[in-house]
This record gives sequence, structure tokens and C-alpha cells, in this order.
Amino acid sequence: MARALALIAALVVLAGCRGYDLYPRLTRQAGLLPADRFAGYGREQAEAVAIGREFAAAHRGGSPEERARQAEAAAAYARSLPDVVTVTPDPLGYRLTVQFKSGWRVAVIPIDDGKRGPETPNLPPGAAPPRAR
Repeated sequence: MARALALIAALVVLAGCRGYDLYPRLTRQAGLLPADRFAGYGREQAEAVAIGREFAAAHRGGSPEERARQAEAAAAYARSLPDVVTVTPDPLGYRLTVQFKSGWRVAVIPIDDGKRGPETPNLPPGAAPPRAR
């Protein structure tokens, strides 16, 4: 009886453990404001959405090397935008911390909605298209 209870307890504990792959949970946009609508709020918001879309477009896998490459590709695109001052990549957490000229600092996560950064509405005229991979 005690062994059966211990086995049941162990199964309950194991069933409650989540996976460590955060990417699908971060990129799911269910329940959030649509990216194009958020981009319409202002120039910097549009740049943040464009960075997030390029971040998702660079996704090729979950290995640490691939995460670092993905974060660096998105950071390079972010640095090409006219209002971005600094970009700090965090490849393990799938996010970039971006600071704009106005002082606004935002954490950007991948936005996997099937669009690329330059397709974002309200981007400033100086926004460069992403480099070919």
C-alpha cells in the first residue's frame, strides 16, 4: 500500500513538471493586442514590433548556439533602426532589452505572426530592411 502511494505521488509530481522549451509559450500571441495594432501607437512601438518579428524570423532551433545566433541577428536588425540606442540580447530567455532615444526601455520577445520586420506599419523612413541570411 505504501509503495503504491509513493508511486502515485511520484507520478503526480512528474506530471506537474513543465517542459523547459519556452519558445512556443513566448511566441503564442493568443490574448494579446495584435502586433500591427500595437505598432500603430507610435514610432518606437512599431520599431519594437519590427524587432520582435525579425527575432522570430531568425529562429532555427533551440540549441544554445542557435539561440545566440538568433539573438544576434535580431540585435543587428535593432541596431539598424534609427531610434535604437542600445540592445542587450538574452539568448537563453529569448528576449532583447532595447533602449530608445526617448529613454523608453522595453523587453522584446519573438513575434511569430508570419510577417517580417519591414512589413510593420508605422515604421520610420530610415528603417533598414534585414540583411539576407
